[in-house]
Amino acid sequence: MKLTTRITQVHPSLTLTISAKAKAMKAEGLDVCSFSAGEPDFDTPEHIKAAAKAALDTGKTKYGPAAGEPRLREAIAKKLGEENGLGYEAENIIVTNGGKHSLFNLMLALIEAGDEVIIPAPYWLSYPEMVKLAGGTPVIVTTSPAADYKITPEQLRSAITPQTKLFILNSPSNPTGMVYTPAEIQALAEVVVEEDILVVSDEIYEKILYDGAQHLSIGAVGAEIFEHTIISNGFAKAFSMTGWRIGYLAGPLELIKAATIIQGHSTSNICTFAQYGAIAALEGGLDCVEQMLQAFTQRREVMYERLQAIPGLSCPKPDGAFYLFIDIRKTGLTSLDFCNSLLESQQVAAIPGIAFGNDSCIRLSYATDLATIEKGMERIDKFVRNIL
Repeated sequence: MKLTTRITQVHPSLTLTISAKAKAMKAEGLDVCSFSAGEPDFDTPEHIKAAAKAALDTGKTKYGPAAGEPRLREAIAKKLGEENGLGYEAENIIVTNGGKHSLFNLMLALIEAGDEVIIPAPYWLSYPEMVKLAGGTPVIVTTSPAADYKITPEQLRSAITPQTKLFILNSPSNPTGMVYTPAEIQALAEVVVEEDILVVSDEIYEKILYDGAQHLSIGAVGAEIFEHTIISNGFAKAFSMTGWRIGYLAGPLELIKAATIIQGHSTSNICTFAQYGAIAALEGGLDCVEQMLQAFTQRREVMYERLQAIPGLSCPKPDGAFYLFIDIRKTGLTSLDFCNSLLESQQVAAIPGIAFGNDSCIRLSYATDLATIEKGMERIDKFVRNIL
C-alpha cells in the first residue's frame, strides 16, 4: 500500500505515545507516576454534567448545525466580548471537536503549498504537523530561556518573508507555562499589523494564571490587529472537559464559512448534547475554575520547590498552564533518552522536549494529585543524582 507523501512527513504524537505506555505499565500493576498528559485530574463540574444529562433527557440527540448549536455560538461570542474585549458575533464562531480540531480546520482553510507559518519553539507538538498536513511550511523560531521562551518582536519580524501567511501565538504556553505580558502582546501586534500577516492566538489555558499574571488577547489591542486575528480556544483545560471534545474558532466571517464547509464534509456537527454542557460552563460562573486553579497553584509550588533541590536541573517558574519545562543539559542525555530511562528505571512518565522543538528539556505536567507529585519528584531526584 502506498500512502500519501503528506503522512510520511508527519510524526506521531510523543505525548500520546508516552501516556499510553505509562497507562499500559499501570495496567500491569506497576506504580507509575505520570507527569505526561496535559489533562486535569478533576471531574467535570456537576452543573456542566447535569446540563448534558438534561439535554439527553429532552431529546438533544439528533444532528445539529455543522458550525455548532446557535445558543452555544451566541454564548461564546458573549464570552469573547465580555472577558476578552473581542467584538465577534455568533456568525464569527465555529464550534469544533476540541481546540485541536479548530486549529486543524483553520490550517485546511487557510494554508496551502508555498505558505509559511511562523511557530515559536518550544511549541505545542501538533502545530508544525498540522501545517505540514495542510501543505504549508512550518518556520520554527527558537526562543531562549533568558527570554522565558517567548518570541521577541525582532525575532518575529526577521522570520517574516513574502510567503508568510500566519503566526501562531500560544499564551499561556504549552509546554513552558510562560505568559506574554500585555506590553509584549502589544509589541507583537504592531509587527503583525505592519507586516500584514495573520495571527492565530491559541488561548486554551487563558484561565490558568498565577502570581497576578494577566492574559491579554492579541485581537483586543486595537481595531487593526483585530482584523488580523483568529482565536482558538476550548473547554478542556479550564473546565476539565478533555473528553467532551468541544473547542471553537473565532475569526473573520469568510474564514469561519470556509471552516464550516470543511467540517460539514468531515465530522459534521459536534456532539449535540455535549454542547449544552458547554453552554452551562459559560453561563454557570467561574467558581469551579477558581477551585481548580487553587489546587494547580499549590501543585505548582510543590513541584517547582522540589525541582529547585535537584542538582543539574533548572527551569523558569511558569506563569500559567500546568507545566514545568525543565532544562536537563547537565545530565548529558537527550530528552528522549532521559524520559525513556526515567520511565523504565523509576516508573515516572515525562515528555521529551524534542517533541516541542527543544531537545535540551523535558516537560512535566502537574495536573495530578500532590501525593503523586511528591513521590514522582523524589524518584526524579534519585534518577538525576545517579547520573551526576
